[in-house]
Amino acid sequence: MLVAVVSSSNARAIAEELATSLGWTHIHAESRRFPDTEGYVRMPEEHIEAIRSEPVVVVSNTFPDAGIVETLLLLDLIRDLRAGNMENLRNIGPQAMDDVGSGVILAVPYYGYARQDKRFKPGEPISAKAIGRLLAAHCDAMVVLDLHAPAVLEDLPVPVAFTSAMPELAAHLQDTVKPDFVLSPDKGAIDRASAVAEAIGCGFSYLEKTRIDARTIVHKAKDLDVDGKVVAIVDDMIATGGTICRAADALRSQGATAVHAACCHGLFTGGAIHRLSSFVDGVHATGSLPNPRGVIQGGPALARGVESILKTWS
Repeated sequence: MLVAVVSSSNARAIAEELATSLGWTHIHAESRRFPDTEGYVRMPEEHIEAIRSEPVVVVSNTFPDAGIVETLLLLDLIRDLRAGNMENLRNIGPQAMDDVGSGVILAVPYYGYARQDKRFKPGEPISAKAIGRLLAAHCDAMVVLDLHAPAVLEDLPVPVAFTSAMPELAAHLQDTVKPDFVLSPDKGAIDRASAVAEAIGCGFSYLEKTRIDARTIVHKAKDLDVDGKVVAIVDDMIATGGTICRAADALRSQGATAVHAACCHGLFTGGAIHRLSSFVDGVHATGSLPNPRGVIQGGPALARGVESILKTWS
């Protein structure tokens, strides 16, 4: 089976990694913006046969918001092509073809709105779920890489495979940093960080947040033994870097000789890279979305998720 991998404009590198790891065909869809900033996508005619011949994997990020629109447009054009809806005003090529049926998998490296997974106040949407329903209406299955809280997408009307780049992250840290200890910056990242520690074969702990007042949070560690050790702080994503900086400060105070930060999703907003440089010795992320520290391949992890979906279809 030769699967076509179609990438959006914000996920081409990781789509190429996915395609290369499995020996599949990678296709660039055309993408540009009109002068009024509206988006435009098109599948070049030479790729239409590949889109219609086998299952299709669309690799696209739903971040920033423009990514949601581009993802939906890509999914809709592919669904039309597979259904044989070819009519166009310029009367180019056949105007109709046979319907080849379902087979569209959406692979999302970074799922925007992932942290809006609960209703914290009355009148709020559960945004992560709302986006999921919107996407699910345009595809036959989804694969999501290191989702912040997978439970929010577990009741979608299409199958969803949750996959993780923590094995690749662990291998990268072992090869480059050789940490003696792995720390989760909070309880929410325990599963990912502990998996990395287990893969490396080193010690592990996590920080507990204690709120002193409205403006003060103290981070305390359980069973922290980092004196003279190289420590890797592992989280699913890094945005402003504030949590990582506070964790690194706590580790330095306990005698850590070097501190590195590692994550799947490197958002690095609001000057995060500059801020982190004052607290850690290195920052490591996957290329789930374009970022200046994307040194770890996330494509193989996405490929594992896609393969799990295809196995259920065979």
